[in-house]
Amino acid sequence: MPSLPNRPTRRSSPVAAPTPSRRTFLGRLSLPERNYLTDALRTETVGGVILLIAAIAALVWANAFGSSYSAVSDFHLGPESLGLNLSVAHWAADGLLAIFFFVAGVELKRELVAGELRDPKAAALPVVAALCGMAVPALVYVVVNVVGGGSTGGWAVPTATDIAFALAVLAVIGTSLPNALRAFLLTLAVVDDLFAILIIAVFFTEQINFMALGGAFAGLAVFYLLLRMNVRGWYVYVPLALVIWGLMYNSGIHATIAGVAMGLMLRCTRREGEAHSPGERIEHLVRPLSAGLAVPLFALFSAGVALSGGALAHIFTRPETLGVVLGLVVGKTVGIFGGTWLAARFSKAELNKDLAWADVFAVATLAGIGFTVSLLIDELAFAGDQNTINEVKAAVLFGSLTAAVLATVLLKLRVRKYRTLHEAEELDEDADGVPDVYEQDDPEYHLRMAAIHEKKAAEHRRLAELAGAASSKPDSPA
Repeated sequence: MPSLPNRPTRRSSPVAAPTPSRRTFLGRLSLPERNYLTDALRTETVGGVILLIAAIAALVWANAFGSSYSAVSDFHLGPESLGLNLSVAHWAADGLLAIFFFVAGVELKRELVAGELRDPKAAALPVVAALCGMAVPALVYVVVNVVGGGSTGGWAVPTATDIAFALAVLAVIGTSLPNALRAFLLTLAVVDDLFAILIIAVFFTEQINFMALGGAFAGLAVFYLLLRMNVRGWYVYVPLALVIWGLMYNSGIHATIAGVAMGLMLRCTRREGEAHSPGERIEHLVRPLSAGLAVPLFALFSAGVALSGGALAHIFTRPETLGVVLGLVVGKTVGIFGGTWLAARFSKAELNKDLAWADVFAVATLAGIGFTVSLLIDELAFAGDQNTINEVKAAVLFGSLTAAVLATVLLKLRVRKYRTLHEAEELDEDADGVPDVYEQDDPEYHLRMAAIHEKKAAEHRRLAELAGAASSKPDSPA
């Protein structure tokens, strides 16, 4: 039997591996995240405007009635036996700011378990941006002071971003910034606050009273257990929080750390049947107190600097003050923008097609507004040198104002684009309380829209018939 000719075997063509989808940077937020952001930023924006008013009032008071400003700021009150006979300014910095850092702790916990930071891949960009946005300003400050022979002790002053002040600037200039950019700015500020807290705890603690610190930890343990046992009632937690704060203050560690610790202990995940987690509920109650009272009062007793011609001139002649200004205006912008761009490049994240890198640069410039935490770190870094404290405060104010002006110019260049995007994000044609962009996969939404359009079409047909009947009348115009 003759052999059959060899036939070429058919090889199956290799199947191309699926290209991994690229993560969208500054993409649309989820609906729960959008709703949370809207609520949080509304409160912070109002608080930011009050903060601006408080800062201006402090400057006017200190420059027009300096003696009375000093008298009120330096007035002492509180129980001496408990080590809490503090000046009004001290109460504002150590007491009221504990409320601010409590909210920051809750906000951080929520971001870690339910927000933008819960996904390590999604969190990489804002975390890297925030870290670079703190490292570069510190580096700028150190370089300026090493070259100029100044004190490097204030390296941490230009590292902080004041989210309330930044949002107040947005409210004043009226840019309808898209939600993704607002969320990016808020997440930056949350991470910024976390590392500012660590800086205060690690670098500005000189002596520790271990007995008081042990008492503070015991109080925190009781606080934690009460939360886990679902014990409710402000009359339980507020007195306990005050005891923890007092012990933390007497331990030598900055008392605001107590606020952060308690905030981080709250549960920020929802259980079945809960519309909001305990953390969200408490944050909703305390945030207005923080943004509308605690932070503005701190600003009122910290921002009062005598702005004489000589003091303003020293901003550009002293390396400490020049380092702060350049750190806020240049360091923050370069650090955040550069860190974001590099992180996006190496993680292969794709920028939202509706936005441009110029938008990220503008937000990075806006993050150069450092106020609340910068003023606090200034007082800790230069403790005992009131002249330097005041001059660095003036530098913080000048640097923040410069960053605000630059950001305003950059954001105004894109204001039409922002308004278009914002209107598209908020459009709710079926008036059900949910923006239409979140309902494109819901059949019920499309049926509602069909009914709306059919009703409009019927109305237009009726109007067309009326117009036709009117035009056919003998006395109608030709």
